Amino acid sequence: MNSAPSRAERAAQARLAAARLTGEGVDGVATSWVDNAGISRVKTFPVRQLEHAAEWGVGAAPCFDVFLLDDSMTSSAFSQGPDGDLRLIPDLDRLVPLAAQPGWAWAPADRYAQDGTPHPGCQRRFARRMVAAAGRRGLTVQAGIEVEWVLTDATGAPATTAPAYGLHRFADLSDYLRDVLRALTEQQLTVLQLHPEYAPGQFEVSVAPEGPVGAADTTVLVRHTIRAVSARHGLRATFAPALTPDGVGNGGHLHFSLWRDGQNLGHGGPGPHGLHPEAEHFLAGVLEHLPALLALGAPSVASYLRLQPGRWSGPFRCWGLENREAALRLIKGSTAGQANAEVKCFDATANPYLMIGGVLAAGLDGLDTGKPLPGEVNGDPAALGTVERLPAALAETLAAFEPSVLLREALGAQLHAAVLAVRQGEVELLADRTPEQIIAATVDRY
Repeated sequence: MNSAPSRAERAAQARLAAARLTGEGVDGVATSWVDNAGISRVKTFPVRQLEHAAEWGVGAAPCFDVFLLDDSMTSSAFSQGPDGDLRLIPDLDRLVPLAAQPGWAWAPADRYAQDGTPHPGCQRRFARRMVAAAGRRGLTVQAGIEVEWVLTDATGAPATTAPAYGLHRFADLSDYLRDVLRALTEQQLTVLQLHPEYAPGQFEVSVAPEGPVGAADTTVLVRHTIRAVSARHGLRATFAPALTPDGVGNGGHLHFSLWRDGQNLGHGGPGPHGLHPEAEHFLAGVLEHLPALLALGAPSVASYLRLQPGRWSGPFRCWGLENREAALRLIKGSTAGQANAEVKCFDATANPYLMIGGVLAAGLDGLDTGKPLPGEVNGDPAALGTVERLPAALAETLAAFEPSVLLREALGAQLHAAVLAVRQGEVELLADRTPEQIIAATVDRY
């Protein structure tokens, strides 16, 4: 992994970037991070302040580590009260003008302490550490996160009730979808698919895979762009996992592939469906730790309204080739480069950096221990009656996450404590709510 640029190097890069942005009519820069509740937070500043922000950072309180979804705060052993400050350093390599918000640019931020040392609670840095851990083993990872959303009008009703996956739905909102496509493309993102989904008013977009940290950055940018385009059309987009107690909600499926020396280890190997032994062990590690990983990938109380059998949400702890009810779906693809695995049980209340970093930590543990991959499951796991169900509530997930030595060591004590405190706080916050009330508390937050 390349060393981080120095303050002087960041300042020099920022001067060039500011001149370019000014020439493109950009007035302000938004730099954002994602908290442990999965909410994207932001600070903005004028373009002329970009050099100072890149060199010295923008202030942000450490209490954001323990914000809950409703903006109330809990506490952990490391995050208590109003004291302290952090610095947000925008990553200028991801700096981009926002196509749906003329005059603004965006960059994701890394978080540092006042003395310039990395903040132990920085989720983006956690993902980067896990990428480096894979690199030390000679491995690279390509990843992408599907983005699903439901579009509603000013009354909260679906913007279209045309049929699922239907051409009718595309016709109803073709101008809107064109503008989403244009904005993403102008921001240098490669869109693979953009199409209607199952639930009323639901759509999905997939972009090209990239490195894990880049994939998480892109997910933040894609969701923000969809929100901005929706607002310009007088509509609202929600990425929440549940909109009705008995309906299909929004997922945030993680796709990933493991590579060594330019070879996709999910293709051309001696194992099932072409898996190489390293890929088998990696997938086995993900399955082994999946109940605890749900605290990072399906982290909200509302997540478990979605994670139900029969909704293709992956509620069963198993894997299978193209099995959409299995938590881990293997995809062969039509070419060697397309072979990948999909974690279906995750959703968009997740902090994408935590989600990706956790999966890498689990997979590398499986690789290091030589964990055998269990047999695949074909057909509906519920009908078999022998396949383990994943936790059905966030409290059950925390019973697996809290004692996980692997995730505590991977996250570090401070980040692990903050994540646990936020999850416990939200369980308590929503403990007496009905499903409808849980949805109402969640739907406009994501």
